Amino acid sequence: MKTLFTTISAAAMLAALAACSPAEDAADTAAMPEDAAMTEETAAPEPAPLTLAERLANADRPEGDVELDAMRHPAEILAFAGLEPGWQVADLGAGGGYYSRVLSAAVGAEGHVHSQNYDWIVERYPNVVNAMDALEAGHSNVTTHVTSDTAPLDGMETPLDAVFIVLLYHDVVLEEGEDLAAMNQAIYDGLRPGGVYVIIDHAARDGSGLEDLESLHRIDEAFVRQQVEAAGFELQGEADILANADDDRTLNVFDPAIRRQTDRFVLVYRKPE
Repeated sequence: MKTLFTTISAAAMLAALAACSPAEDAADTAAMPEDAAMTEETAAPEPAPLTLAERLANADRPEGDVELDAMRHPAEILAFAGLEPGWQVADLGAGGGYYSRVLSAAVGAEGHVHSQNYDWIVERYPNVVNAMDALEAGHSNVTTHVTSDTAPLDGMETPLDAVFIVLLYHDVVLEEGEDLAAMNQAIYDGLRPGGVYVIIDHAARDGSGLEDLESLHRIDEAFVRQQVEAAGFELQGEADILANADDDRTLNVFDPAIRRQTDRFVLVYRKPE
């Protein structure tokens, strides 16, 4: 009996194995969805998204722009502002387009940059027009605009996710006088709830108001805060990314001893949700 049981069990095992032939295994696997048939070892991992710094490094930017990065720290500024790929942003007073090119790389193909210059900048510096044309021609996600101080977002599709004004707020005050309520209100109205307003400028002596505005091209941070907060913005954060303790704030910003190394304040305001 023992021998018969062993013989029957072995036969049953062989029959079971025969019922699951290699040919049928192959057919079953072929019938499976392709990704289900792949093992963990063969599946391609999802590529990690590029960091802001990597996006800027991979962008086709002029050599002169890249050299300025060491002093302007754009990746750190944008990270502090919370900028994300896909955002719709405005760069006010863009000049030749340094920050517009930075923003173009940062927001990517799904985002858009409105690179704006004030009408008085274009009148005073006609070569800016050529720079704007080249900027728009070379970047599919950039549109250029020329507008007035009091309606800076004219022609832009709003609401925007962010508005940047870099090293130019003081010039707008010089041009229009100290009352910029209309400009700040237009920016407030053009941002989505939760959108950010980023202001970077050359710091004047604390408490100096507008005393050094014309002579040194510097502006008191407290004055800027007062104007922007009067429009309804809430301070999201301030950063010392561009601070320079060696700048005593008494030199004109174009003085060779301090040019491109001035002590600068960085303010990020937010439109309440």
